[in-house]
Amino acid sequence: MTDLKALAEKAEAALAPAYAAFDRTALLNTEKVLNAFGRHRVSDSHFAPSTGYGYNDPGRDVLDAVFAGVMGTEDAIVRTSFASGTHAIACALRAVAPQGGYLSLTGEPYDTLRGLMPYSVRRTGAPGEIPAALFIQRSRGYSARKALSVAEVNALIAEARKQLDVPVVVDNCYCEFVEEEEPCAADLIAGSLIKNPGGGLAPCGGYVAGRRELVEKAAVILNGVGRECGANPGGNRLIFQGLFQAPHTVAQALKTAAFAAFMLRELGYTVSPLPEEARSDIIQAIYFRAPEALLRFARGIQKGSPVDSFVTPEAWDMPGYDNPVVMAAGTFVQGASIELSCDAPMREPYTAYLQGGLTYEAGKLGILAALEALCAS
Repeated sequence: MTDLKALAEKAEAALAPAYAAFDRTALLNTEKVLNAFGRHRVSDSHFAPSTGYGYNDPGRDVLDAVFAGVMGTEDAIVRTSFASGTHAIACALRAVAPQGGYLSLTGEPYDTLRGLMPYSVRRTGAPGEIPAALFIQRSRGYSARKALSVAEVNALIAEARKQLDVPVVVDNCYCEFVEEEEPCAADLIAGSLIKNPGGGLAPCGGYVAGRRELVEKAAVILNGVGRECGANPGGNRLIFQGLFQAPHTVAQALKTAAFAAFMLRELGYTVSPLPEEARSDIIQAIYFRAPEALLRFARGIQKGSPVDSFVTPEAWDMPGYDNPVVMAAGTFVQGASIELSCDAPMREPYTAYLQGGLTYEAGKLGILAALEALCAS
């Protein structure tokens, strides 16, 4: 029987330099967030709710400006009316390619994007028909490839623009605040508030940020009118506060992912990225090679969660996915990927995609609960 406590102590000693690097990045990103809050004079008056059409909502306008400042872009819209990250990305793509026909530079798009608009995937050889837009997915999604760093995304954009003069949209989900900068070389970036930038507090929503005229078009696609319309009856406090906490929360998730990678590698499993590798998203892939081991791990994650720890996750046919998916997520915000969760499409090589952890302490305990379930076979 593996001594998980001793193995955990070994992991934390080995990962101390990586943890320190995560903390340094969090400090720099927190400074960036604080500067944006101060520059736009955020006040508690900006937390007030709005109703009806939502006209004349100063809190919404300041939130947009703060978010653009943090992302390093000209403009942004941050709205609870984005149902998901997929919704925000789709609005961004439709803003730049209203007739469809985008080219993905990073392989097949994430499962939930595939049926929304016509697309093609970059292949070697002849370029084929000129697309209306280019698309880059930074995180690995449910794929074996590694996440792209900001430098890699910027280089990919620069190379693509030598051949095609069309807008570029970047799916930034799972990647915000992992590095010191965001991929603002893109024309638009988009993501979900119940992932990194919501800091575990935003109850729903998403964002689109980038060139002002394209952000305006995305707002029209979202609600048919534009950025001046759209009430938030719940107010903006949790979104502001979540953004403030996000750099620290992302560091906690990165520590949890590195800890999980070390522990599972020591137990003989293949992991990506490796514990000591540089990271560009919060996702940790673990290759179980068999459905039974994958399900035991996912159920252990659920057992170690603060909410619904008594529930047994089962794979099911989720909308937008080609295979049954098991999702372990005992979260305060339903489906929040910045909280400790584990997703896995039930297909070979039976890979679990772990992400999140609001605090490293809870994340560590959740991983240990999952390992106990895995080792109990």
